[in-house]
Amino acid sequence: MSITPVQRPGKAAPWLNLGPRVRISSLLASTLPALISVGVLIALQADFMAVLITFFLPLQLLAGALAGFFSYGRKGIMDGLLLVTTFFFASFVLVLLVSVIWSVVQSGFAALSPQFIFQNNRYITGKTGLEIGGVGHAILGSVSIVGLTTLVAVPLGVFTAVYLTETRDGARGLIRTLLQAMSGLPSVVAGLFIYSMLIVSGFTTRVGIAGSLALIPLMLPTIARVAEEALRLVPVELRNGALALGAPSYKAFFMVTLPAAQSGIITAVLLGVARVIGETAPLILTTLIANETNVNLFEGGMATLPTYIYNYISLGDQTSLQRAWGAALVLLLFVGVLFLLARVVAGGGVKRSRKKKEK
Repeated sequence: MSITPVQRPGKAAPWLNLGPRVRISSLLASTLPALISVGVLIALQADFMAVLITFFLPLQLLAGALAGFFSYGRKGIMDGLLLVTTFFFASFVLVLLVSVIWSVVQSGFAALSPQFIFQNNRYITGKTGLEIGGVGHAILGSVSIVGLTTLVAVPLGVFTAVYLTETRDGARGLIRTLLQAMSGLPSVVAGLFIYSMLIVSGFTTRVGIAGSLALIPLMLPTIARVAEEALRLVPVELRNGALALGAPSYKAFFMVTLPAAQSGIITAVLLGVARVIGETAPLILTTLIANETNVNLFEGGMATLPTYIYNYISLGDQTSLQRAWGAALVLLLFVGVLFLLARVVAGGGVKRSRKKKEK
């Protein structure tokens, strides 16, 4: 008996081998509910969402179940229902996401200009035109506050992840429970905690450092949990090999495990920053909204992108709303860049690990 493994086909495409019965039933299940719903929408002049929920979804579920039955018998009914439900809600969420992004881009693009990015709002009122003033001071404020939060939360998060993966202490379950509880903590509660503990007590005033402290419990769980998963994905054979060669445990971790999980830890940091950069409630409670540029975290008011948006939406006039939309677009671009960097870093780590395995 040959024990040579069978080579996997290079271009395996089982969906190309479907029979005509499966193809026809799938085509009818995909088109007929949509055509009937469009006809009802045009004939009755009904609301789109009402037709979508009351006509299209039930018809699509019925068509999916029938297509599964005609293709694979009774066992295909549940597969058809699951497929339709998954595609429907995935498409629904995708449409909502695209509509939100398009609304921000469409409404905020008119405010974008070089001065909007680099100038502050020192001499700006609610009725001042968009040709002067911008979010430069808010960008610097966000970078300062989130930067200090990152300097504190990253070491704590990484050390927590190392503790959870490299030790066998009995308190690990309690630490994981606390991290899960913190990950579900409402942001306004974190702001209220800092406000009551430090500001109401008179220990400090509403300054940038109070906002940074309020963001720490929001960033810490994201970094700790993602970094823990990154460390767990490192093959245990690498660490055991280092220990077998005589390396102490701490050297095996710092020279083998940590470099192997580097891309995952960087991803954890980027996701943690993206998690808190758009938080508004903690900063409203702990920092003063300012129209001037200030990077001193220990004195004076400091604007951030979320509080800038909140402030100009509160004014209510058309020009202020346009500035708020522009700031929302800048914030969206910041978050998009962070998530893109996280994907690039994670993808680069996967490619490097594959190359090492091939070697």
